[in-house]
Amino acid sequence: MGVFQKLFKQTFIYGLSTVLPRVLGIVLVPLFTSVLGTERYGVYSSLMAYLILGNVLLSYGMETAFFRFITKDANRKKVIQGTALTTLLVTTLVFFGITYMFKGPLAALLDFKEIHLIYALGILALDALVVVPFAWFRVNEQPMRYAVIKIANVGVNLGLNLFFFLLLPRLIASSDLWSFVDFDDQIIYVFLANLVASGLTLVVLLPIYTKVRLQFDVQIWKSMMRYAVPVLIAGIAFSVNEAFDKILLKYLLPEDVADAEVGVYAACYKLGVFMTLFSTAFRLGIEPFFFNHATSGNAKQTYAIITKYFAILGSGIMLFVVVFIDLLKVLLLPNAVYWVALGIVPVILLANLCLGIYHNLSVWYKITDRTKFGAYISVIGALITLILNFILIPKYSYMGSAWATLAAYGTMMGLSWYFGRKFYYIPYDLKKILGYIGLSILLSSSSFYIFDRNYYYSIPMFVLFLVILYIGEKKEFIQLIKK
Repeated sequence: MGVFQKLFKQTFIYGLSTVLPRVLGIVLVPLFTSVLGTERYGVYSSLMAYLILGNVLLSYGMETAFFRFITKDANRKKVIQGTALTTLLVTTLVFFGITYMFKGPLAALLDFKEIHLIYALGILALDALVVVPFAWFRVNEQPMRYAVIKIANVGVNLGLNLFFFLLLPRLIASSDLWSFVDFDDQIIYVFLANLVASGLTLVVLLPIYTKVRLQFDVQIWKSMMRYAVPVLIAGIAFSVNEAFDKILLKYLLPEDVADAEVGVYAACYKLGVFMTLFSTAFRLGIEPFFFNHATSGNAKQTYAIITKYFAILGSGIMLFVVVFIDLLKVLLLPNAVYWVALGIVPVILLANLCLGIYHNLSVWYKITDRTKFGAYISVIGALITLILNFILIPKYSYMGSAWATLAAYGTMMGLSWYFGRKFYYIPYDLKKILGYIGLSILLSSSSFYIFDRNYYYSIPMFVLFLVILYIGEKKEFIQLIKK
């Protein structure tokens, strides 16, 4: 199978396993925004932001180190797998034990209910215990098993949420048999559904623990940690960029409006999910490919082509979402109270496009073992996020958070390209990449901010973008399809 055929096949399957669960998850957005209300949805979103940081801390770069060392030293494959699995198992159990002992003070510090925090800690622990098993599927090129389990996880989560919020209230109202159920705090049921789904996923993946076997090699562990620590730092910085806007909104805005503002911001942020889906699916398929293809003679040219097509597709997705945002808002956010924050959507879409391009550009420091540069760049992005949020939130609320996100991801993208030229030059087609992105920005911004999403303007502009894309890429695209 050709290089691109294999890449697109795996990207499609990983993308399917990412897109379908997220699509199922999107069903929950109108449900949550209707049932929880803006304030409770804000509390839920704030706690989920902490979970993003917790997931990074508990995996501490071990997944990326796992990929790198498996491809470097295939002869010691079993020892590497066992060491990674043992390390994550021990640290996860220690983390859960300590945080559970101090759950009361921790809940007070973070300003959440103790019961909410307990559920969150359980979800974090269960998700950390499946990091290596899922990585095992990817490194052994078993995307279908990966996809089925991922989709089943979200299917269980979705089914339980539909039961708790649609069926359970009717059962409580119609029969005394359900009188023992306390339905006043609906947030509990959101986390309970997640906890059950994560627990069942771990049960399904337990055979991987038997297959890999727990073992520990000190030298391999030290080498993996030297590689993983910069990835961890980058991950922490990334989680700051991804989630701390919601956390800072909660603490920097007046207390009487903070949760509601977080709620409308987080809900409209979900309209950027299409770019996130595309970027995540692409990254899941591309990361093992980058490592496996690093020694081939045409690796740099291949990376350049992949990045160009990512930018093209991402630009098209951004324009599509902006053009049809009034349709999407009705489908995903039927409660009109959330529409007040729609202005963030074009900004967030562009920010996530920059982030996706950054992930493509980051190949240079991963395959040259210069992961410290990933940490440096991500820390700079995190500092930009924090500084701009502190400056902009008091004056511009969630709109300031959106622009801070764009500034951070845009800077990270630029820095990765700049340093990559020095240490691992890849001949990117900057003229076309920047041209398509610039055209998409121009058409998107004019459609949204100038013509107020008028279909008589925006749809022809979307068609114009496709025509220009066809003219510019017809020859290469046809050749690619033939291959």
